[in-house]
This record gives sequence, C-alpha cells and structure tokens, in this order.
Amino acid sequence: MIKRNKASISKCILHKVGNKFNSTKNAFSEQPIDFDEESYDILVPYLLRPFTSLAETYRFNHHSNIELNEINTYATQLLADDSDFVNISKHIVTHLFEQSNSSQIKTGDVIICMVHDIQYEDYQTDAIGIFKIESKTHFFQTYLENNSYDIIAQRGIGTKKVDKGCLILNAADGEGKIVLSVDNNNYDAQYWIKSFLNVKYPDDSNEHTKNYIEMCRDFSKEVMQPQFGGQQQSHFLAKTVDFFKENEIANIETFKEEVMDNEDQIQLFEDFKKGYESDHNIVIRNQFDVSEIVLKKQKQKIKTEIKLDTNIQIKLDVDAPDASAEYLERGYDDEKKMHFYKVFFNEEG
Repeated sequence: MIKRNKASISKCILHKVGNKFNSTKNAFSEQPIDFDEESYDILVPYLLRPFTSLAETYRFNHHSNIELNEINTYATQLLADDSDFVNISKHIVTHLFEQSNSSQIKTGDVIICMVHDIQYEDYQTDAIGIFKIESKTHFFQTYLENNSYDIIAQRGIGTKKVDKGCLILNAADGEGKIVLSVDNNNYDAQYWIKSFLNVKYPDDSNEHTKNYIEMCRDFSKEVMQPQFGGQQQSHFLAKTVDFFKENEIANIETFKEEVMDNEDQIQLFEDFKKGYESDHNIVIRNQFDVSEIVLKKQKQKIKTEIKLDTNIQIKLDVDAPDASAEYLERGYDDEKKMHFYKVFFNEEG
C-alpha cells in the first residue's frame, strides 16, 4: 500500500509489445514522452491509483540465483542510474514479449517510467513502474468543419484502470526488493506474475494469513459441503472468519479446537492440509500473526450460502457464526421424500 500525494514521474516512455505466438512484432520508441501539463496531471494518478489500496507485496524469485531474475536486474540498473533509460526499457518490453507463449496473450501498449517520492509505510522512496495497456475504449471526438460541428468515433486508452502494472520500489527487506502488482485483466494468471515478473509472496503475516484462509475455503468446498452439507460448510466458514477476527495470533491447534465440531472433522482437516501443502508447494505455519488487511480482503471472497436444487438459495451472514446452528434446522420430509430447511426468526427485515 502506497501514498501518492507527493509522487512525481521524471521519465516515461511508451512502447508496443507484440505476441511471438501470433508473429506480431514489438514497436519501440526512441525518446521518452514529452508531456504537456494536462496529460501529465491525468497520467500520474491513472498509473499510481491502483497501488494505493494493495495489501499484499511480492519479492523477486529465481530457481537458482535471484540476480538472474531479468526484471530485478533491469530495475536495479535503472534505480542506480537511469541514463540508459530508453535502452533498458526496450529490454523490459523484449522480456515481456518472450513470455507470450499463447494466443491468449494480448498485444498492447507498455508504459515504463521512473517514479519519485512514493510513500511506502513511513518513508518515501523511488520506484520503477511498468504498465501494460491491453484494452482500448471507444470515445467520441468533436471537431469544427465548415462552420458546423461534427463527431467521429475513435479508440484510445481509458483513464479508469490499467490492465496490468507493477511498481518496483527502491526499498528492500531481507527477502529482496519490494514489488507491488495489479492485474485487472487476469486471463492468464501465470503470464504477468510468474513468467514476466517472476515474483513470490514474502514470508510474512500477509502470506500466512492468505494461505491459511484460502486453504480453509477450499476445504469447505471439497470436504465440508460434500460430506456434511451446505449448512455445516457455511457454519465452518463463518467460524473461520470469526476466529481470525478474534485472534491477533493464529495457532493451528487452537483453530481446530474452536472451529471444528468433532474429531472426525479435525482428522479430515489434517489430511486435507497435508495434500494442500503438497499440491500448492507451500508450508502452512502452525502459528503466525494475523494480517487484518488480508483478512478483510479474503472475507469478501467467502460465500456463505446454501444453493438448493429447487432454485432457492439461503444466504448466511459470515459475521454471525452461530446463526445457522441456532436458527436454521435441517430435516427430511417422509411424505414429500425431500430434505428441508426450517428457518426461525422474529421479524422480516
């Protein structure tokens, strides 16, 4: 998460990236953009706004040596000396081009810039910004001809959001440079994060909280719902959220005691956790600090609703973990040969 109040851009260049799978080529600029004041005032917030609400950061990754990570190398060079800005920006676009191994990968405009005075946490720093614009929007342009106004439809870059972008901060911790990334056109999850940037989550509370809640969400879908039904699934998810809201430090043994209803569920959870760690190549910590920012973001992804085959859905409040057990009763009607839910309430809202 950054603040952009005092941020400025000193150098900015635009190239076009093709797709080697479709034999479309790159097109390079030879000079940085010479902005007029109005364009500059629109561009800076357009590029930086997406990063002001990000909770998660990344660190560069490489299977053998982090210094061989291409974008890490280019960013290090530019942050140390931007005198070769144009040529290095071309290398960045060429590296992006080399990752287009599918017809799905879209061509587009690539903006690379030197950003200054970004506030990250409690200090200000510089950054390298890399942005890919894949979507163009229609707009009307009016013009005067023969004393009459006319109108023509054109296509250009919209100013609402960037499709893909990253900020590589001139700041680091024990795991390397701090990287922020957005992808609003996520048709290929591997393309931008894994192939182009090659980044990973740092070993911190954000990552541990995210991993654990995502594991719980998958456990609810793959185990709780098929074996225990939608009511128990929703109850489990609500209790999971409540556990993370009530504890600054998450302990896995305490979690199982407070959230699981019986020993059978605990055993199923432990077995699922082992398989999940192996399938996702991660380690779920037994204890970690809870990230409130990540919890808030993950909570928005949790759906606590029961979908029935009679075109009826029962939506449960994820912030009320005991409501489904106290006010929702599941049964079976012998006459209709159908399951049913009985809902208790005082007044309709």
